[in-house]
Amino acid sequence: MKITNSEVIRTGEKELIDAITGDLDWQAIEQLFREKYHLGLQDEVEYKKGDMVVHNNQIAYKLDFEVKVTLSVLFDRRGECLEVTALDRHADMDAETQSRESDLDIIVPDEPANENVSQMASQIAEMMTEINKD
Repeated sequence: MKITNSEVIRTGEKELIDAITGDLDWQAIEQLFREKYHLGLQDEVEYKKGDMVVHNNQIAYKLDFEVKVTLSVLFDRRGECLEVTALDRHADMDAETQSRESDLDIIVPDEPANENVSQMASQIAEMMTEINKD
C-alpha cells in the first residue's frame, strides 16, 4: 500500500544531495586526496552522482566525482620507455613543488621493449585501480 508520492521522496533526496555537494570543503577533500594518492585536484573536477547509502550500519552519503590526472610518458628515440609519471600541478603549491613530479613516478629499468610495455601497462592499471577505488 503506497502512502506517499515517490517523486516527492526522490526530489527531496536530490535536493539534500545537492545541498551537501554545494557545501563541501574542497580544501579538506584535496588534502585527503593528496595524502592518499600524492596528487592534487585540478580544476576539472566533475560531479557525477550522489546517493544515500548504508556504511558500517550507518546512513552515509556517497558522492562520485571525476578528476583529471596528468600522465607523462618519457621514451627515447628507440621507442624504449624511460619513465611514466603522474604530474601534480596545483596552483596553491610553490613554484619548486609545482615543477617536480609526484611520488607516483614509475621508473622502468632497462629491459627488452615488450617487457617494458607489459610492466608499464600493469603499473598504470594498478594506479588507475587505486585512484578509482571507493
